[in-house]
Amino acid sequence: MIDVSHIEKQIHAVTNFQELVSTPFHGKMNAICWNRKLIGDFSEIVKKIDVTGNITEIEKDELLELQLSEQGKLAREILLNDMKLLKDYGASPALNLIQFYDRDDSYPFFPTDVYSFHVDRSPIPTDTFLCTYFGESSDILPNSQATQKVLIPEIRDELKKLYHGADDGFDSFLREYFFDLHYQADSDANPISLGIGNLWRLAVDYPESHALPCIHRAPKEKKGESRLLIIC
Repeated sequence: MIDVSHIEKQIHAVTNFQELVSTPFHGKMNAICWNRKLIGDFSEIVKKIDVTGNITEIEKDELLELQLSEQGKLAREILLNDMKLLKDYGASPALNLIQFYDRDDSYPFFPTDVYSFHVDRSPIPTDTFLCTYFGESSDILPNSQATQKVLIPEIRDELKKLYHGADDGFDSFLREYFFDLHYQADSDANPISLGIGNLWRLAVDYPESHALPCIHRAPKEKKGESRLLIIC
């Protein structure tokens, strides 16, 4: 279980799915956690899935076809139920088995992959949902403990070297290539692990949002250990 009592008003804890999806974001609060301690053996599912790449999406039919122990069946029921809850809500959950994400080395001074602290953006009102069932879990960061990278003078100067247009188009360039979505943690920042089994709803950057988008990152995976998570 995650103790959110000491964290600045960024995280709100709930006890069920309905609260998770119906509680509005406001002020500093941009992450909602359905704190759960799950039963079942999720590692058994991880071991029995045929890996097809660095990210393998597990379909419902494939999950149902797995021959599992009683503990494995309990884990499968939780996965199926979480997928149903999210689909019924109108989301499009993907159950992924992740070996690793692709790294971005296009700009050595400015990686833009998901291992970098970043926010999600959408043209329409939406949220990001995620839950890690096995493996390393993601981190979030209070907005007060990070700086948008494009505002850091030395990084901004390097980005200007990549841009060859008019000065008044520079900010549009940063947005077009998603540079403005990435953040640098302060030297004394304290990232918060999302933990195992907790279903999270994170605020997204979209027009007329009433909350700051939630800064988060994917973890560096342990060698030889996959991550099992739902994300949408």
